Amino acid sequence: MNEQYKIAVIGLGYVGLPLAALFAEYYPTIGFDINKERVREIMSGSDDTKELTSSQLREALVAHGLRCTSDEKEIRQCNIYIVTVPTPVKADNTPDLSPLISASELVGRVISRGDIVIYESTVYPGTTEEVCIPTIEASSGLKYNTDFFAGYSPERINPGDKEHTVEKIVKVTSGSTPETAEVVDYLYNSVLINGTHRAPSIRVAEASKIIENTQRDVNIAFMNELAKIFGAMGIDTHDVIEAASTKWNFIKMTPGLVGGHCISVDPYYLIEKAKVYGVMPHIIQASRRLNESMGRYVANQVIKHMNLKGIRIKDASILIMGITFKENCPDIRNTKVVDIYDTLSEYTSDITVLDPVADADKVMKELKIQIADKVPAGKRYDTIIYAVGHKAFDEIDLKGMLEENGLIYDVKGKVDKELMPVRL
Repeated sequence: MNEQYKIAVIGLGYVGLPLAALFAEYYPTIGFDINKERVREIMSGSDDTKELTSSQLREALVAHGLRCTSDEKEIRQCNIYIVTVPTPVKADNTPDLSPLISASELVGRVISRGDIVIYESTVYPGTTEEVCIPTIEASSGLKYNTDFFAGYSPERINPGDKEHTVEKIVKVTSGSTPETAEVVDYLYNSVLINGTHRAPSIRVAEASKIIENTQRDVNIAFMNELAKIFGAMGIDTHDVIEAASTKWNFIKMTPGLVGGHCISVDPYYLIEKAKVYGVMPHIIQASRRLNESMGRYVANQVIKHMNLKGIRIKDASILIMGITFKENCPDIRNTKVVDIYDTLSEYTSDITVLDPVADADKVMKELKIQIADKVPAGKRYDTIIYAVGHKAFDEIDLKGMLEENGLIYDVKGKVDKELMPVRL
């Protein structure tokens, strides 16, 4: 069956490129992206998302024949189109489906009779058949489930995670007809180590994805609320969690900053759709508000504890460790470390942001923050904020960079307790 299918992966970001590389091992595969610079970068053997190593990308391009392009004519020959474009939110936190609609218009221009389009982008239930399919029909002149067919298999890539890589993930699959569902399930099963779970409908598959990240958002919000409560009581939240986790059915999670393009975005899609059906998702909304506030909360806690130690916040020397939204990953989308930086910038301009993982040019362009990739020699700080748990930070001598009466504020709960950090 492998030679029967020619695959186009549309969108070559954190999700699309690893997926295209995987499918290229088994099927003729073309990657498509409207960003010509991104395509040139990939074809030259470089991936700035760091999801694929240079050797992995080289193997995909040379050994497996993966080709990437920005020319839509080059994907007309394909008969399976997999859409992996981002689904962001607008300034008012309502869903922004424009990338998905643009991708669907593209598919409509190149699709032929009998072809299948599979969506992986995270959406609210109903998006594929209510928004994407009508767009393809209008663009192509073809009729859904007569001339072309659809599937949905939600992406589960975890940026920066080198353990749960794309080939090891159990994938949910679905199709617009029983026969299509069979093909979609076969395609993913043929490239995955741990197989698939076939959902009974596209809407169920869409819903399964949206609740994965929403559940994490709610659970982290609970931990963040506990951190606020126990912080007010003078109790170390991490010590409380360690004690509680000795019970066999306690779900161990920790407080922290919730950024990125998934957990901090996806719940808004479910919130919007719930309102359409007359349901007010109070818990989900409250969780979003709480998690959105945590960067500013951390900054204000830092100011409070600096005052308690007698450290003058005005013109204080501060080191923020990490700018990305998560550890060991260059992704800076929706990072809440920015809120810490912006709040403290109102009091001092002497702030160093250290991040050896992030792309300095991209951080400057998108966040207007200058970062360092190594500790400035001889510099000592009044306050150090351990914001992101990059592995590269493990060997740094925090004590040697701290003023005698300095403060360490530990967002991640990873700093040696002998250094007497204040922990979130």
